[in-house]
Amino acid sequence: MIEALLFAAGKPLAYKKCAESVSLSVHEVKEIVKELQQEYQDAQRGIAIITTDTECQMITSQDVADSVQAFFFVEQETKLTQPALEALAVIAYRGPLTKQELEYIRGVNCAMILRNLQIRGCIEERVDEKIGLPVYAVTVDFLRYIGVVDVSELPRYEELSKHPDLEEFLAQHIAI
Repeated sequence: MIEALLFAAGKPLAYKKCAESVSLSVHEVKEIVKELQQEYQDAQRGIAIITTDTECQMITSQDVADSVQAFFFVEQETKLTQPALEALAVIAYRGPLTKQELEYIRGVNCAMILRNLQIRGCIEERVDEKIGLPVYAVTVDFLRYIGVVDVSELPRYEELSKHPDLEEFLAQHIAI
């Protein structure tokens, strides 16, 4: 279960949060993570686990890092797909918004699209302190790329960013 949580997190995972999720002590989680680290190292896997005193993260092994980086460079050089462009437009006009809000608006799972947009530097994930959930917003790099200094400069921003029909739909379907 800890291995699955590390994989799914995709970012540093606090030992305390992990321990609460799996009903173990922080010490027990640290021991299991240490065992996983050693297993990956002994088997010369493409994955490694890095740790600090308070958190751990699953990462790409140094042995394959160059190949993985080359793969993502090629992926970044390809054009965005229509679904990715649609998601990016929703995030630009409605952001910051949660994954759940984006999926309700688009009607499909957006996990891979969000990942790809983050890899390309178009969007960033941050925690909204008010709701305690991750939200997605466009990056400064994205704004610079499209030639605006603020999302409010996007075409028809005022009309599209707070459309009454969408506001009503989200209010009925999203409980945040």
